[in-house]
Amino acid sequence: MKPYDYLIVGGGLFGGVFAQQATAHGKKCLVVEKRPNLGGNIYCENVEGINVHKYGAHIFHTKLEHVWRYVNRFVTFNRYTNSPIANYKGELYNMPFNMNTFHAMWGVITPEQAKKKIEEQRAEITGEPKNLEEQAISLVGKDIYEKLVRGYTEKQWGRSCRELPAFIIKRLPVRYTYDNNYFNDPHQGIPIGGYNRLVDRLFEGCDVVLDTDFLEDREKWVQKAEKVVYTGTIDSYFDYRFGELEYRSIRLENETLDTDNYQGVAVVNYTDRETPFTRIIEHKHFEFGNQPKTVISREYPSEWKLGMEPYYPVNDSHNQELYQKYAALAEKERGVLFGGRLAEYRYYDMDQVTASALRAAEREFGAIL
Repeated sequence: MKPYDYLIVGGGLFGGVFAQQATAHGKKCLVVEKRPNLGGNIYCENVEGINVHKYGAHIFHTKLEHVWRYVNRFVTFNRYTNSPIANYKGELYNMPFNMNTFHAMWGVITPEQAKKKIEEQRAEITGEPKNLEEQAISLVGKDIYEKLVRGYTEKQWGRSCRELPAFIIKRLPVRYTYDNNYFNDPHQGIPIGGYNRLVDRLFEGCDVVLDTDFLEDREKWVQKAEKVVYTGTIDSYFDYRFGELEYRSIRLENETLDTDNYQGVAVVNYTDRETPFTRIIEHKHFEFGNQPKTVISREYPSEWKLGMEPYYPVNDSHNQELYQKYAALAEKERGVLFGGRLAEYRYYDMDQVTASALRAAEREFGAIL
């Protein structure tokens, strides 16, 4: 008999939800995490009494009732509503695209006027859009594309919108109401006291080893448990047999400021091409903080290289074909369960990760406890 039922590789949200369910079913879990802390990308660092989202802004939102009920078992969420601002060379616009945006852009007042303006500008694209630029214009028109889509997207992907495939922007949210709530989901918020409280509850009862790379001594670790739950990059698990999957990464530059309110909102997107960062996050606004100081993070997109934090999978045909080869290997791997955004090479919102982990646990244990 091995000392543990499950070895969970990676202390992020997928690993945490699975660990909670395994523990609830009486299983013994060992967690091995490469970073010095649990939580994956939702880990928060307390600075000046402010919960700083160390790996970028994370807002929990969902329409999945069972997921909302599940996370509320462990923490209480506040009523934070994501209402970001777009800054284009000093011009401010509400996001997502709604009547406040259209009024600031064109001076229109009614939904009919806004629709007419967008329809006029969309008409310049005929036939099937050949690239992201044409796709975006066909959805929202030239003005919105030029001011609010083009620069931000080119910074995010590191290349011209004319070189990017159309499918990257399948749709852009357009609302003909004066509603600045970014998400359509009925449930939204931030855990009161920060995400670490949720993480701590999910991993309760587990043995944890931090600052340790499972892949550097995999034979040692697999001997400790009957099964492995692997949440790291799938290509690294198979020693990059078919080559490396590609990602985009980000670099966050944090600054503590001697002011109680820097920008008046949690997120401001900088949508012109010339500003090198894509957005500034002011963390205290996620929890309606009234601390005397504030912490901001400038977010710089970057090309990803091996050893950097992988954030966004590059979902082009080449990488999808590559991933399918690794997924086929994963299917044959006995005693290993692959899950989460890195192991599944998929951009997941937090509720989707949670739902995926709950499905995996249900397959494993037969019921959700």
